[in-house]
Amino acid sequence: MSDVAVGISGFSVFVPPYRVRLEDWCQWTDNSWDKTSAVIGNSFRMVGPDNNIYTMAANATLQLIDDYDIDPQRVGYLAVGTESGSDNATSAAVVVRGLVDHGLLERGKPPLARDIEAPEFKQACLGGMYGLKGALRYVTTDGSDRVAIVAAADIAEYSRGSSGEPTQGAGAVAMLVEREPQMLTIDLTASASASRYRALDFRKPFLRYCGQTPSYDGRPRDFPVFNGKYSTACYIDETLSSLSAFFDKREGSHVDYLRQLSGTFMHRPYNRMPISAWAFAYLFALGADGGQAHEELAEYCATAEVELSEVLDEMQISPDLGARALQGELADQAYPLTAQLIKPLRKSPAYAEVVEGKLKLGSTVMMEFGNLYSAALPVWVAAGIQEAARTGIDLTSADFLMIGYGSGDASEVMAVRATDGWQQAAEKINLDSALEGAIDLDEAQYAALHDGDEVLDLPVIPRSGFVIDRIGDQDDADFQDYGIEYYRHV
Repeated sequence: MSDVAVGISGFSVFVPPYRVRLEDWCQWTDNSWDKTSAVIGNSFRMVGPDNNIYTMAANATLQLIDDYDIDPQRVGYLAVGTESGSDNATSAAVVVRGLVDHGLLERGKPPLARDIEAPEFKQACLGGMYGLKGALRYVTTDGSDRVAIVAAADIAEYSRGSSGEPTQGAGAVAMLVEREPQMLTIDLTASASASRYRALDFRKPFLRYCGQTPSYDGRPRDFPVFNGKYSTACYIDETLSSLSAFFDKREGSHVDYLRQLSGTFMHRPYNRMPISAWAFAYLFALGADGGQAHEELAEYCATAEVELSEVLDEMQISPDLGARALQGELADQAYPLTAQLIKPLRKSPAYAEVVEGKLKLGSTVMMEFGNLYSAALPVWVAAGIQEAARTGIDLTSADFLMIGYGSGDASEVMAVRATDGWQQAAEKINLDSALEGAIDLDEAQYAALHDGDEVLDLPVIPRSGFVIDRIGDQDDADFQDYGIEYYRHV
């Protein structure tokens, strides 16, 4: 690890109360519940008319300050990672700091420091990881006597009837970052990056908004332009590329390193995706090591009736999926020969130990969140650390990987280690209270809320926090506030 210990000392999570149970959704849409529950999860959350990414991030941030007794004046860096903002000029972090200041003053506390740095990070689902990396650099260098807060907040929504519909979700997470962290240290010197332009993977061009009639709640629908199987291929390839860069910084066996990890947390658009990507990572580690690792890989090749030499050759070439897409070829697989080894791998002891076993911590509760885009990875880390603390798993000095991904494409790998006494900070993680009070929607309520129509019978429960009070509609020569949200603290 690096000489200066930096990392995460706390997590706080916020999700809106409106929930769609995927078992109900399967009945509405005539989909298989058995398949959906195994591949996707159990449920997802939706924002109501009074929430957006700014209110969710502010709610998570204010809760973090309360739960971890943070002096607001010591916060020198507040970053927000999102791809769901409603303003194309102002940093989401500036809006969030304004809301948080209001909430702090109402509590009789001082506001955040005026000299705070407040950037927004956008790279699809990787924005939160980029924000975290910026915060780690801040507390390592010019902010060494201050603390940083990173919030990640997003609204994942897809057109009804699309393949992405069951992978929706909404929520936010805030992280406390500082020197001498109380929960997780992160070694920036061992971190690794990868990026490549993918053209048609997953995009949100502004042209989608053109011609949209303002919905009842005033929020434009943010349905992405995406190509499902091609996007999966991009996810796997970019993850493998960042892992390759990570291993380039290390000596020794790739497989041995994966085996000694106490866990791995990855970007999680739905339950099956990180499992599939991590299975590829294990196969590529076998390919990189040689010796006995090649003997194991050869067994999978023999079962799949694929030549080992051809698989090894394939692993050496990173396919240019973006260039092929621009020529009209959307690849279903980045590494088609290696993909044939997944089936025999699933039947091996290594799959249970190194693939499923390394992704276990926190995975059960994550089935309830849906896709949180930039917040999905850090919420999974919070869930895993909390589960370990509650079940008596001692993670002291245990090593983990955090692997982020953002469509388009880019990926980040961070080496993480649990600190001494991590349990005390883990006990403050608020996942239980964040998930409490869920309001299950029926089919008509879901359709109306999804499409931006008025939901006359939408249940409302008293809940403290920031909400949208109204949206400006003035566009006169002497005063303009059209589309600008006004907020209040309940």
